[in-house]
Amino acid sequence: MTADIPLGDRLDDDDYPAYTMGRAAAMLGTTPAFLRALGESRLITPLRSEGGHRRYSRYQLRIAARARELVDRGTPIDAACRIVILEDQLEEAQRINAEYRRSAGHQTPDSSVRGTG
Repeated sequence: MTADIPLGDRLDDDDYPAYTMGRAAAMLGTTPAFLRALGESRLITPLRSEGGHRRYSRYQLRIAARARELVDRGTPIDAACRIVILEDQLEEAQRINAEYRRSAGHQTPDSSVRGTG
């Protein structure tokens, strides 16, 4: 993995693949097969260790937990994965729109478009 980065920094990183499949499944209260199904649906793509074992990050576990909530409510796994992907895309679009609104609010009056009257 990334031995050149101090352990404390790696553990604080939401994207660092710190959890084995077994540990991730136990934390989520699910089975390794469920995590494999999420990978097959391309919801999460775990990093592979040098030995080929799947490793999951905290961010991926949060995504998997959201999918599990939906599946537990009766949503088919493929639909749950699609819903989580769309929720993530919506959140990102809202973040980008908020940034545009903030930057538009910082424009000076001279930089706005003026009508020809």
